[in-house]
Amino acid sequence: MGKITYYLKKKIGKEVHSFSVEGDNLHDVVMTSKNLSFYDVDKCGCCGSDDLMLSAHVGKDAKTQKEAFEYTVVKCKKCKASVNFGQQKANPEVYYLTTRDEGDKKVLDWKAPVNSQ
Repeated sequence: MGKITYYLKKKIGKEVHSFSVEGDNLHDVVMTSKNLSFYDVDKCGCCGSDDLMLSAHVGKDAKTQKEAFEYTVVKCKKCKASVNFGQQKANPEVYYLTTRDEGDKKVLDWKAPVNSQ
């Protein structure tokens, strides 16, 4: 049959991000698309702004100053708060937004920026 391409969209604030997933068959592409297991993020959990951006960074080891880890975040352009993406240890290809318990429900784990004094 050949390769199948599956397109999906995720909304981060005002921006819509388009992703494509390829596989050998329908089951393969749908299962692979689940690696992007996060949902749309409409607004900042700290200030309520919808001026958000999707960003990725490479962190360095404090001792060696060599690249040690990668991380992806949703960041508010207004107040600079952010929520991180997590990755499964068993399958690091699976990304999800980090959450915390708030009462009897889970909410996105927004972190306010650390003020540098």
